[in-house]
Amino acid sequence: MREIVLDTETTGISAKNGHRIIEIACLELKNGRPSGAQYCQRLNPGRSIDRGATRVHGITSRHLRHCPEFAEIADSLFDFIADSPLVIHNAPFDLAFLRLETALCGLGEFTPAAVVDTLKMARRRFPGQRNSLDALCRRFSIDCSARHRHGALIDCQLLAQVYTCLKKL
Repeated sequence: MREIVLDTETTGISAKNGHRIIEIACLELKNGRPSGAQYCQRLNPGRSIDRGATRVHGITSRHLRHCPEFAEIADSLFDFIADSPLVIHNAPFDLAFLRLETALCGLGEFTPAAVVDTLKMARRRFPGQRNSLDALCRRFSIDCSARHRHGALIDCQLLAQVYTCLKKL
């Protein structure tokens, strides 16, 4: 079975307020294990990045000025995803941004084949506890030492490990 772990970094916290994706990563799982196939792209959002967002991921507008816009990479991204289920931590957040981006470039509404929300999984298994990606990594003793800030690809790699642990419970 093929699944795609997906994460984004954005200019801010609300797609409804016009914030945009600045980095997107996908990691392929085959039968629950990383296959080695991945997709990662930084994007020029055509707008400023909130200071609070930059504190989280460390990405500034200067880093993105020569990067492609979402419309330029949409075909390669969706070719990579194909019809595979997506594994996302806090899926409504990332899906709102993907839907905004596809609408802005005239691709219609983004509708994945299926979505596994690991935040929902964690909340069912650990009600009332912290269930951020960081908290889950600590709970499952997953080494985060390579992660100095949020980044779409490193977060996908960590989430793949968390997802494996959550499925075993």
